[in-house]
Amino acid sequence: MLKQRIITALVLLAILIPAVFYPASEAFAAVALVLISAAAWEWARLNHTGMAAAFAWGALCGAVCIASWWLGLLRSDLQILWLLLGASWVLAGGWLLVAGVQAWSGVPKALRLIGGVLGLWGAWLAVVQARILGINFLFSVLVLVWAADVFAYFAGRALGGHFFARKLAPTISPGKTWEGALGGLLGVLLCGFVWRALDAHFLPDQVSLYTRLAQSGSAFMVLCMVFLSAMSIVGDLVESLFKRSAGVKDSSALLPGHGGVLDRIDALLPVLPLAMMLATK
Repeated sequence: MLKQRIITALVLLAILIPAVFYPASEAFAAVALVLISAAAWEWARLNHTGMAAAFAWGALCGAVCIASWWLGLLRSDLQILWLLLGASWVLAGGWLLVAGVQAWSGVPKALRLIGGVLGLWGAWLAVVQARILGINFLFSVLVLVWAADVFAYFAGRALGGHFFARKLAPTISPGKTWEGALGGLLGVLLCGFVWRALDAHFLPDQVSLYTRLAQSGSAFMVLCMVFLSAMSIVGDLVESLFKRSAGVKDSSALLPGHGGVLDRIDALLPVLPLAMMLATK
């Protein structure tokens, strides 16, 4: 399993790193489009469609992304879209975490499929626009989510159950703890202030999420980081809820040793449009 994970990670890095650093953002947009289409295929499978229908939903998601590209949306002001997508994630994510798996199972399949494709399409638009803003901006958003995940893992392992008797979401993801969530938040705050300081000293001409947020004051930056950290947890938990509803451990086996594409991007899905909404207001 470890060997598989390493090989898969190296292959992904060999594809993603050149695409990210290629001077034209179109290379990254194309790679992201393939991944988001694969995620749409996984989404259809999680909602118990047949193989042909799953491929059709994946193709539809890809076609919507290509149409958006052709229409020039990648370089358009999409603030209203970010607001709508962000509000949808906050409201729907909160409802799902409160209502649980049973409520999700009662949502009509067509609505679930369409909602998932729209969410994936919005995430693709957001991540490509983040790359257009600059590599520094893109990585500042990605690292926020990674920091939340890594710090939460180690804080949960070291302190889980020591301060809070109740788990974070016991019926959805029994392994997650409040200690881990708070550790992830502290990691995000540390990451943000360190990144902002490094920007000031080494990259004064390159924008990042943190420098954009800090333009409205340090208190605003902190509030936004707390909010985005919380929403990364929501994305992770919501995907766990979907998998629990489908009765599977991973969204697919597309990435040997890692599960599926959705398993790797779940926390990013709500954070990307919300970060764009906050940073490009």
